Amino acid sequence: QVQLVESGGGLVQAGGSLRLSCAASRRSFGSYAMGWFRQAPGKEREFIAALTWSGGTTYYADSLKGRFTISRDNAKKTVYLEMNSLKPEDTAVYYCAAGPGLARSTGGYAYWGQGTQVTVSS
Repeated sequence: QVQLVESGGGLVQAGGSLRLSCAASRRSFGSYAMGWFRQAPGKEREFIAALTWSGGTTYYADSLKGRFTISRDNAKKTVYLEMNSLKPEDTAVYYCAAGPGLARSTGGYAYWGQGTQVTVSS
């Protein structure tokens, strides 16, 4: 069992930046691939980015690549999502997830955090 806790969400103006963090509870965190997803009201959960346990391979949603950056620090058992040039349409609940391998779909992840709200004002 891996417990994940996201933080760093909040209210930001359009054009601003935020860095989300996801802290894991388990010592074996370093063996999991990690992903970030988001879900806006009335919409399905959307893939943002993912990276392997080593951080050597990353996946990004094409529409977000260039503005969002995923990274991890295994020593701190934490994965990050740096978000720049934020837009009102980025408003959503952001979730981190852990799984056995790199995946773009929610089904590829076994463990999920509770989410953190990001609101971008125009």
